[in-house]
Amino acid sequence: MYAVIETGGKQYRVSEGDVITVEKLNVEDGANVELDKVLILGEGSDIKVGTPYIDGAKIMGRVVESGKAKKVVIFKYKSKKDYRKKQGHRQPYTMIEILSLDGKAPAKKSAPKAEKVEEQAEEVKANASMKKDELLAIAEAKGIEIDSKATKAEILEAIESASK
Repeated sequence: MYAVIETGGKQYRVSEGDVITVEKLNVEDGANVELDKVLILGEGSDIKVGTPYIDGAKIMGRVVESGKAKKVVIFKYKSKKDYRKKQGHRQPYTMIEILSLDGKAPAKKSAPKAEKVEEQAEEVKANASMKKDELLAIAEAKGIEIDSKATKAEILEAIESASK
């Protein structure tokens, strides 16, 4: 079963257990959040499509963490005019783990799964600061086949998908 939800002006396809990164929400880490802008809900031939939203449909989630993304550098330059302007921006985000798609509060959740999600988030942060050759070594140690010409982002994505 999956759902398509809208939050922060963007749409996300989610299912139970997914961890998504959305625009910053004003909620504390570890708090439960209810997403009620559900566009599509169901699976196979049993799909409900909203106009634009499905009445009464709610997605329950838990905030894993809030933070800022990597810095994006904006550099403006005009040749021969002595004009240079450098700016940086770090977009705030909230990482949400989807608990249930029907809007009911989920049953008591086991701690190991929550710890696993937090460990994965920490591992992703740690891996993001590594160099490409270090990431290739980690992938090789885990038995993941990656082309040596792959970009750092592709390597990170392959390691993340293999660890899930």
